[in-house]
Amino acid sequence: MTKPIIYILVMAAIVVGVDIFFFRDQFWERLIANVGIVLVFIAFYLRFFK
Repeated sequence: MTKPIIYILVMAAIVVGVDIFFFRDQFWERLIANVGIVLVFIAFYLRFFK
């Protein structure tokens, strides 16, 4: 039960970190990067945790 919660928190921390450090004033680049990060996390979750 706690693994998905930790996994989601790690994903959120990475998204926020990438937003702050790389794409602060660039809306579309930030949106594309966030969607990409979430898709990668979903793919890893489905591959290794299900």
